[in-house]
Amino acid sequence: MGTGARQFAEYQPFTSIIETLRGLLTGAPSASSTITAIAWCVGLALIGYLWARATFTKRA
Repeated sequence: MGTGARQFAEYQPFTSIIETLRGLLTGAPSASSTITAIAWCVGLALIGYLWARATFTKRA
């Protein structure tokens, strides 16, 4: 497994998102997992936006 893939697998976003949802559903959300989940979502959305913008700029 490559270095980038290994780091993503070790620090992947799904655990923090699942822990946040589980905490919200049980009524005891954890602040640290919520902040981590939001940071992952914002980071992945930003990367997706920049990638889409770069791809569109190349084609237009």
